[in-house]
Amino acid sequence: MSAGRRLGLLAAYVVVTLLSFPHPVLGGVLDLGQVLAFGSPALFILGLHGLEPRRALRLGFLASLAAHSAILHWIYVVTVTYGHAPPVVGVLAPVLLAIYIAAFGAAFAWGFRRFAQAGLASPLAAALLWTALDHLRAFLFTGFPWAVLGYAQHESAALMALAPYTGVYGLSFVTVLVGAALARALGDRAEGRSSGAAVWGSLAAAAALYALGLALQAGGADDPDTSVRIAAIQGNIDQGEKWSVRRKQDILVAYESLSREAAADGARWIVWPETAVPGALEGDPELRARVSALARETDAELVLGGVGLTLGGNLRPSAYFDSAFVVDPSGEIRDRYDKAHLVPFGEYVPFQDLIGVVVKAVARGIAPVGVTAGAGPRPVQLAAPGGLVPAGVPICYELLFPDLVRGFVDGGAQVLLAITNDAWYGRTGAPYQFLAITALRSAENRVWTVRAANTGVSAIIDSRGRVREQTPIFERAWLAADVPLRGAPLGGSFYSRHGDVFAMACWAGVAILGILSARRARSAGSISEDSSLEISAVESSEGEGDR
Repeated sequence: MSAGRRLGLLAAYVVVTLLSFPHPVLGGVLDLGQVLAFGSPALFILGLHGLEPRRALRLGFLASLAAHSAILHWIYVVTVTYGHAPPVVGVLAPVLLAIYIAAFGAAFAWGFRRFAQAGLASPLAAALLWTALDHLRAFLFTGFPWAVLGYAQHESAALMALAPYTGVYGLSFVTVLVGAALARALGDRAEGRSSGAAVWGSLAAAAALYALGLALQAGGADDPDTSVRIAAIQGNIDQGEKWSVRRKQDILVAYESLSREAAADGARWIVWPETAVPGALEGDPELRARVSALARETDAELVLGGVGLTLGGNLRPSAYFDSAFVVDPSGEIRDRYDKAHLVPFGEYVPFQDLIGVVVKAVARGIAPVGVTAGAGPRPVQLAAPGGLVPAGVPICYELLFPDLVRGFVDGGAQVLLAITNDAWYGRTGAPYQFLAITALRSAENRVWTVRAANTGVSAIIDSRGRVREQTPIFERAWLAADVPLRGAPLGGSFYSRHGDVFAMACWAGVAILGILSARRARSAGSISEDSSLEISAVESSEGEGDR
């Protein structure tokens, strides 16, 4: 393959990968992933065809770095607009974060080309390896699974039906299986060969999985009769003003007014976004009294994003948390959930003693020091017809982690109340990409999600991951719906109960391929060594005859 053709294929991979995820365009949202996502692995594999593993690793890293730097363009807004960093830092920040993701692209490139050397580079091998690496990206070095390929399929009803069994990783698997089969078919055609069983078998397997997904969608269980009217409040508070003392009253008035409107519409649970409360409820008696009065006035359960505190012996804060408070209709704080998975360099600085003097956290409004992580996912209790109901309240960054969110549902949650602050992202693709991520969490766990976002997108998402209602971004708004409470057996799923079984099966497949590849390499090395000895012996005997 010529260098120009290889460069063109990898450049096309960058563009197709970028366009596989949602982006705002001309007042709408361009969301082509359901079709384009197959092209991402296909072009990547074609662009690396014929390379020895080390060179594939280098080119795979660079191509993945370019693609994910483009996807993460919104980091510029986070660092420059709201983090007040110099523009050069804003330009470099997406690249630095994309290095983490690109390392997994490089690992795939190296591993797949190693399999190719051993004659094992089938579409199935590509799907197993890609999916396993997507899984690894959810926890290695705390993880950053943004733009995992499976999220590009969030509008595919058939593939979303697999999520309750496989998590998002099943969607990645099918996408790569098809993409790799297409790459193999195109390679065969270019070399004048007919496509064999590996291609047709992979496409048949993918078609069977699509058919299974459609059957699961058609035969899905109905929602229960028990429901509660839940409202998501979108205050649309500018990130630069959220912690302004002079804006505190205006912010409270905005949320109070929207909450009263939602209550008048019948909302029994009213959900405010992450850190919507402009202060610390546990350290500000006046603020707490005002929130309590609102709960009594609306006769509703309030779920409020705010700053949680641990008070020391002198009643001064000794620790700060990114929290969700449950305020009951009597005005009492019934429960508090503390965010367990924090944003590195946003809410805390990893290796504080080593690099804390150099790098400071971005999210400085919430606390004068780094935020403390909570104990882990657990449901909170809210009043509903028939008694208290467990609900999960994943907070912002936590929604990126399938295994963490399933912990709420495995612990009994019958609905998810996702609270976030997407103001950081501005008018980029990030709010829409984050909405797609949240939709997967609903589908994986077979529960409805009410998503309250400060500047949007706020949404009502059903148990199949379909967005039923959503708000525009950067508008003050609220939305409410009668949300089914899906307790077991309707709520929860195989994935909720058992976790990443499918991903671990992919890892097992990769391990088997790795062992076979290593054995074939050793066998080829032994044959080569034996051949070299035979040649040397012949040459030696020929030399003796000459003498």
